[in-house]
Amino acid sequence: MPTELSVHAVHRGGMRIDAAAGEHALEMDYPMPGGDGACAGLTPLQVLLAGLAGCSGNTLALVLGRMQQPVEAIEVDARGRRRDEHPTVLTDIALEFVVRGRGVDPAAVGRALAMAEEQLCPVWAMLKPGVAISAAFTVVED
Repeated sequence: MPTELSVHAVHRGGMRIDAAAGEHALEMDYPMPGGDGACAGLTPLQVLLAGLAGCSGNTLALVLGRMQQPVEAIEVDARGRRRDEHPTVLTDIALEFVVRGRGVDPAAVGRALAMAEEQLCPVWAMLKPGVAISAAFTVVED
């Protein structure tokens, strides 16, 4: 049975939007043309990148845990290039994962990352048909 997700968003003036889901909230903003470039929160496209980073990072952690890899931490950097013409969509995204842990097998990380991309991360699956997404990883033994 499908699960329904919902978010309530309220425009707060300028380009600021406050969004909430239950007890959790975030501020989104966008620099006004001709303004000072200041923002009260992340832009909507940064929120999208954060969603991809969070989803893929959590999926990687879950799969590596099931593979019994000694992961101590996972970091994800997500960078997107936005086109200049409207709509100013992301044309490509680069994900860089740093997996920390003594004895983590790089081959296992590669397999887990492939599973995240191909089967398990819903955000990646939604973006993949319309945006080129590349992923790379480094294993760091601390």
